[in-house]
Amino acid sequence: MILVADCSALIALSACGQLELLEKLFETVVVPEAVYQEATVADKKEARQLKTFLQGKVRQVDISQYVFLDAFADLGETEAMLLYKQLAANKLLIDDKRGRKVAKINNISIIGSLGVLLAAKERSLIAEIAPLLKLIERSDVHLGENLVKTVLELANE
Repeated sequence: MILVADCSALIALSACGQLELLEKLFETVVVPEAVYQEATVADKKEARQLKTFLQGKVRQVDISQYVFLDAFADLGETEAMLLYKQLAANKLLIDDKRGRKVAKINNISIIGSLGVLLAAKERSLIAEIAPLLKLIERSDVHLGENLVKTVLELANE
């Protein structure tokens, strides 16, 4: 299974120290150049960890592909959606609510950082999600209260 990742979800998983779950859940994890550049900006807390994790995972995007976009799409999520189509990937890792809607319009199968945590718990790769959510909430990543509640219910926590 191929996973193409966008920046925000990578940051969330990095904030809770769980990037390696991606490699345990998916055969191949890749990002486009724009996502790599965005994720490894020196002023980001998680930049060093993301730079290490993303070594060998950066792919060139074939711009002859197309995706439907809205007026607010950033370069990283645009390239991630293009790369998803180019590679016929299985999932797009994306957390941005608006970006997720755009991905669905493009028939792109999505998973978010919290979906990764739920899948990892389901496969007994992690014991609990609640402590990881607390780590994410202490970072610059915003998690909605209702989303956190729903994830904890799904995880039986």
